[in-house]
Amino acid sequence: MKKPVYTILDCYTDEPAGLGVPPYLGTYPRYIAGKLHPEKVNYITIDDLRLVKNYHNRKPQNEIVTNIKIYNTTNQNIPEILNSTTHLVVLIGVQTPGKYLSAVPGTMKEVVALIEELPCKKILTGPGIFGTQLIGGRKAEAVPSGVFDETWNAQYNFKEIKDYASKGAYIVKSIPQKRIIEIETGRGCTFGKCSFCTEPIKNKVEFRDQEDVIEEVKLLHSLGCEFFRLGKATCTLSYKNGDVKELEKLLKPLSELKLKVLHIDNVNPVYVNEERVKLITKYCTDGNIAAFGVESFDKNVVKENTLNCTPENAYRAIKILNEFGSQRGPDGMPYFLPGINIILGLKGETKETLEENYKWLKKIYDDGLMLRRINIRQVTIFEGTVMNEVGYKYFKKNKKLYFSFRKKIREEIDTPMLQRVIPLGAILNNVYTETHQGNVTFARQYGTYPIIIGIKGRLPLGEKISVKVTGHMLRSITGEPVTPIRTIPMHPIGKNNRF
Repeated sequence: MKKPVYTILDCYTDEPAGLGVPPYLGTYPRYIAGKLHPEKVNYITIDDLRLVKNYHNRKPQNEIVTNIKIYNTTNQNIPEILNSTTHLVVLIGVQTPGKYLSAVPGTMKEVVALIEELPCKKILTGPGIFGTQLIGGRKAEAVPSGVFDETWNAQYNFKEIKDYASKGAYIVKSIPQKRIIEIETGRGCTFGKCSFCTEPIKNKVEFRDQEDVIEEVKLLHSLGCEFFRLGKATCTLSYKNGDVKELEKLLKPLSELKLKVLHIDNVNPVYVNEERVKLITKYCTDGNIAAFGVESFDKNVVKENTLNCTPENAYRAIKILNEFGSQRGPDGMPYFLPGINIILGLKGETKETLEENYKWLKKIYDDGLMLRRINIRQVTIFEGTVMNEVGYKYFKKNKKLYFSFRKKIREEIDTPMLQRVIPLGAILNNVYTETHQGNVTFARQYGTYPIIIGIKGRLPLGEKISVKVTGHMLRSITGEPVTPIRTIPMHPIGKNNRF
């Protein structure tokens, strides 16, 4: 009997704990490849499928604006792979929608249209089995009936992952672009009560052993991976129930590998103290951000949605990170700063909620503190969460207020805050050019929530440069290369583009 040929179709994932949208590579495709070992496994992306189906397998030339829908192709013979595939494993699921510089995750509707005529068995996996939605403020896309032959829940236990992570690491060889590798350290939430979050539905609280994490990073590093983030957890500082010695036993050996980037992601402000912050600044690389899921500074909303910290606790944590994490590293960024997540449309939200959010963010700025970024997104509701019972009542009621609220934050706090965090004349090193938009090149460093830099001129993409900061936008900066670099002539149709 002929052996099955599996192909993993990565449509990219973004969830409360875990990011797999390029330039990140999530955990799921590596785990799935390891589980299927030693069966023949191909790895392709939604970009590959779009290129074949929508662009007749030919990339457009001389694009004025980089087409990010087909940016992350794997440069393989995709028609040949699809023809030989007997089992297509569709990995999909966006549950914390965001904006992406160089990638577009697949929606359920798009993916179904692209795969429905493929003559193979179709398997759905990833967070999308619980629902997916690329746009905030909309109901999650349901899984259509009659399309998928099977559904896999890819929530493997850590004993399985120890085996799968090593056996599936080889798929990085199929990816020509540089990737930030997402490494799982734990799952579940030690708090586990926030009204909107899907993490408690999917996972109980448990942590991986340090040895397993370190061995996985070593293997991936030996395969050429240089950028890593300890993500896939609701709070990195609560590793092994917040035991500081256990956290150091994880970080110290990783720092000794001399990785180009070693960052973390989510942090519950309750776990922020001097000792833990000092460990992060000592062992991780600069540009690191603690993503605080504050969600709201309105105490009534905090109570109604059982959020994980009060405004006062969030402020305390911000002060500690500023005191012990604000020194600058070799890449020109502060070592470890907080980032704030705000969600609009939660239970109990009123006009006063937005005023409280502004008041606290303004206080943080006026007190001379630094936030690396403020994320404001609209709630997306998934089955099984408390918000599913509430619905979009508050979102619909207050939606008319959101535009002016965002505008006020962006203009009165974001821009002056950026000027403080990344001042004019600062030199940022290890910046990589990423996309073109007319006569502008957008670039950024690799890491957790790196700042986007607009550079006048069309520079070759994928180049590593150093940049001098020349200006500040609402959520990005402008810069110029420190040393001369060749530019690419723009197609005549784009000569009137301005920066």
